[in-house]
Amino acid sequence: MVRTASTVGLSAGKLVHGTGRRIRRATSAEGAGESGLAKLIELHALNSFGDMLITIALASTIFFSVPTGEARGRVALYLLITMAPFALLAPVVGPLLDRLPHGRRAAMAMSMLARAVLAWTMAGVISGGGIALYPEALGVLVASKAYGVVRSVVVPRLLPSRLSLVKANSRVTLAGLLATGVAAAVGGALHLIGPGWPLRGAFLVFVIGTLMAFHLPHTVDSAKGEQRAVLHADLPGEGQGPHLIHHRPPKVKASLRTVGPSVVLALRAMSGMRWLVGFLVFFLAFLLRTDPIGGLQPTLALGLVALSAGTGNALGSVLGSWLRTRGPEATVTAMLLLATCATAAAALWYGVVTVVLVAGVSGIAASLGKLALDALIQRDVPEAVRTSAFARSETLMQLSWVAGGGVGIVLPLDGVLGLSIAAAVVGLVLVWTGHSLLRLGLRRHPAAPRVA
Repeated sequence: MVRTASTVGLSAGKLVHGTGRRIRRATSAEGAGESGLAKLIELHALNSFGDMLITIALASTIFFSVPTGEARGRVALYLLITMAPFALLAPVVGPLLDRLPHGRRAAMAMSMLARAVLAWTMAGVISGGGIALYPEALGVLVASKAYGVVRSVVVPRLLPSRLSLVKANSRVTLAGLLATGVAAAVGGALHLIGPGWPLRGAFLVFVIGTLMAFHLPHTVDSAKGEQRAVLHADLPGEGQGPHLIHHRPPKVKASLRTVGPSVVLALRAMSGMRWLVGFLVFFLAFLLRTDPIGGLQPTLALGLVALSAGTGNALGSVLGSWLRTRGPEATVTAMLLLATCATAAAALWYGVVTVVLVAGVSGIAASLGKLALDALIQRDVPEAVRTSAFARSETLMQLSWVAGGGVGIVLPLDGVLGLSIAAAVVGLVLVWTGHSLLRLGLRRHPAAPRVA
């Protein structure tokens, strides 16, 4: 008996060690180990794992444990207490972190530590689902989004010479998605023990993440040659709306230069897609619980949609790694067109197939579109302001998601009506984006002068 247990333990140890070695080899490929990107990939996987554990704990308390009517009221309260203040705080997060270029490792560590403390505190009150839970959830949300902003800023600092920024971001995103899938299973098992156990697990994960953040390379905190990017309402002589611009460091005469309308085009398109994702998360969650599609059980219907969205996200990251930087303006516009068509199809032919399809397509579009936006920032934004531009764009994406979620929670639970409104919104963004893309093409390839 003892020998058998020893053999099993030894085999399990070898399996874990071998798996860890393979994971480390994958994250360190193509120079990522030498540049320090591998450490960021592992940190992001840990971050995604912890966030998923907290999401499971909150969803099981606010959404799944009560009747549908009460659940909608709880989620509306959650949006009011967490999302509304976050919508006010989010514009401050990017500029605030942008002013701390020498403390990025500390900022990431503090976002982890804050969530560790909040997760442990929430574990003691989550069983009651009282009002005290919501301000703590707001703290978790703000800390998580602050991490996301800093992470986007850090990637260019750790970029190996053999990788493009698109491929590096794709690798980071895939690691997070894989960790999220594993965390969903672990969180479900912990929830069977008690509603607070996923939060206790998240506490442990974020404590480890706090320590890992300080093991990132020192280049993360380097701000050599950086300036701050800002949004300017109109470019002199062009009048084309908001443009990302930058100015020289203090004590030097300021000058304004645009980073190009391509970045603005991609920001606009991605705002529409992030709005759609936020809308679908909240709208479909309640719609499928009250009126499951195709006669399916609510849990099964929600599971299919969640699986499709997760698969779409992963597929978008894989495609982004393959496409690299080929035609990012066309890519982001094509993704918006794809999302619009899928949403319109779901509104016209509402059913199991189209709803699952729109979840998957929106996942692909948002994931691949974000990678295309990253490629444009890498290509068009001067290195001196590139990290600042990432911070600003990340904040805009988060605000768009919040806006979509707000619309999703207030609309009547009518599938055709809700998806029709969503299709109309992203359709308007598509028309605007397409017009901008056409103007870009005409500017780059002006018509030849006519000869009399």
